[in-house]
Amino acid sequence: MLPANLQQELDEYSKKHKVSDKQQKEILKKVTALVEDAEISPGEAIGIITAESFGEPSTQMTLNTFHFAGVAEMNVTVGLPRLIEIFDARKTPSTPKMEIYLKSKYAKTTDQVREVAVRIKQSKLADLAEETSLNIAKSHIEVMLDKKKLRDLNLKASDVLAKVRDGLKGIDVKEGKEKEQLLLKPKEKQTDLSELYRLKERAKAIHISGLKEIHQVLPVKEGEGYVVHCAGSNLKDALQMEEVDSSKVMTNDIFEILDVLGVEAARAAIINEALKVIKNQGLDIDIRHIMFLADVMTRTGEIKGVTRTGITGEKESVLARASFETPIKHIINASLIGERDDLTSVVENVIINQPVPLGTGLPGLIAKVHENESNGTTA
Repeated sequence: MLPANLQQELDEYSKKHKVSDKQQKEILKKVTALVEDAEISPGEAIGIITAESFGEPSTQMTLNTFHFAGVAEMNVTVGLPRLIEIFDARKTPSTPKMEIYLKSKYAKTTDQVREVAVRIKQSKLADLAEETSLNIAKSHIEVMLDKKKLRDLNLKASDVLAKVRDGLKGIDVKEGKEKEQLLLKPKEKQTDLSELYRLKERAKAIHISGLKEIHQVLPVKEGEGYVVHCAGSNLKDALQMEEVDSSKVMTNDIFEILDVLGVEAARAAIINEALKVIKNQGLDIDIRHIMFLADVMTRTGEIKGVTRTGITGEKESVLARASFETPIKHIINASLIGERDDLTSVVENVIINQPVPLGTGLPGLIAKVHENESNGTTA
């Protein structure tokens, strides 16, 4: 019996190349033999093999970051640092990145693509202000908006005014004498200079348009369509944009994928991200090792890293937990509650000098003793 995906591939191949029944049986026989050879025997130390499969090639990883030409802020962590990020299950990647694919009707011309890319990028008040100044005499802040930037983002001064009002509660925000001018004033009658400076910095950081956390964008033509590479990640809001092909949006933030799409998608992301790093380095690791590690990391419905607070800290064996880090802490805690160790895995048996339950140490031999009826002795 072949796995369903292999059987499907075999059927499609047979139809495409018009393979005869006799040839199909021969192919099936050879494929089945290859599958059986690839299967891991019962009692094989798959954990150790997986660890070594990552450990040895990872010593050859050197490159730390990949830089996107033309955009100073767009760097992506790759190589060993990225692999450590994935398997340690860091909450946020050091360089969050998204790939947003656009629907064909919104990507007919480069101008259309550029417009969408500009609207994806996060714009704060500081980005839209031509000038921000303090009027000490009147104790207020004057913000002069950039007309060209407002036009590019299809925004009006009234839209910006509404966003600033929402973002600054307890502050009097109104239009100035000129149409593109905003005046910000604390409601208290007496305001010192340091308070005005703090208000100015708060105002500059207010989100006006675009996707939050997307700091830089780079539209690139790939094949027939366009993809917008983004420095920063905001999967939830990106999926809601009309212009975006939601079936192709990608992010390297695994915890964001877990929150938005669930644990199965997070498991697939761990596999894809790890494979991407390994292939970029020109290395070859069997995908089953990566799948095995991804399964262990996500089996509880959450993402647990290969750390003492993650999957290692959840091992049933006290001695196995103690062998990783902070041994005294684990042994004392286990002693206080009378925890039992059944010695079912490798590490704990090595520690107490017993045969490990792997390979020849897995089966137990039982000798049957027969009594010799003639003289009453046993044999």
